[in-house]
Amino acid sequence: MPYRRCGRSGLCLSALSLGFWWNFGEDETFASCHERVTYAFDHGITTFDLANNYGPPFGAAEEMMGRIISRSMHTHRREMVITSKAGHDMWEGPCGDGSSRKMLMTSIDDSLTRMGIDYVDIFYSHRYDGVTPVEETMQALVDIVRAGKALYVGLSKYPADKLAEALSYLREARTPCIVYQDKSNMLVNNLTDERRVLLESYGVGYTAFSPLQQGLLTDKYLNGIPDYSRAANGKHLSHTDITPELVAKLKKLDAIAADRNQSLAQMAVAWLLDEPMTASVIIGPRTMEQLSTLLPAVSDTRFSNDEKEAINTILNT
Repeated sequence: MPYRRCGRSGLCLSALSLGFWWNFGEDETFASCHERVTYAFDHGITTFDLANNYGPPFGAAEEMMGRIISRSMHTHRREMVITSKAGHDMWEGPCGDGSSRKMLMTSIDDSLTRMGIDYVDIFYSHRYDGVTPVEETMQALVDIVRAGKALYVGLSKYPADKLAEALSYLREARTPCIVYQDKSNMLVNNLTDERRVLLESYGVGYTAFSPLQQGLLTDKYLNGIPDYSRAANGKHLSHTDITPELVAKLKKLDAIAADRNQSLAQMAVAWLLDEPMTASVIIGPRTMEQLSTLLPAVSDTRFSNDEKEAINTILNT
């Protein structure tokens, strides 16, 4: 497993991060979650991406992580990069959503309690909520770091203008943001040119989530919609998302992946790792098979000019 420096900070992240968004909640058994986490760690994944509201239900993923750490990983804490976030809907009432100081300060304490740890390595503002002043949110992040509850600050899903404000505030507060997280994959890329310029200017690393676009960038939908799939059961995808045009595009991408001796999913992850700014790609495997088949993606993350041209032609048509 390669490790990449996160922006201009001294922190290194594993090229793949294990994401806890949906597949580590109460719907999953402890044995299944424990097996995936320990297998990932044994194969070099040291970065674990969580948030206060990951589950389901909200908080369940952090509680699961706490149980796993307590059971078998507490002696490896210094080797692990554990991240969390706050900013989305979490609890009832007017203070249970958004990016206010109260929300963030309460959330970090709750997250540490659920995971049974003293600090997180990175604490993210999960989003700009459109209401809270940027300086209020950023000062809360600064104070969380100064209190020793987080080592570094991260930001996620900020509009470019608010991202610029946030990065400037954090630099002046001498608690710079080291990482920005957003959705990136072959079909949807939120690492826009405007954001890229800002991140490069401030020395901020990038972590990409949803690299497989909810499973679209796999071989799952090349020959129809399987009964067990997200598109079939309406979880985050619909059968209407699987259009003939999309399937034709996926089949062309799959052919290029085969020529590279990769699966479509492996190539989709490698595509993101070919981006020099990318510090880590967050994967969220539901099964051991999904996890084990994604790990080889890190072994070939370079694309020839011909491959890039062919892929971009497919993606842009």
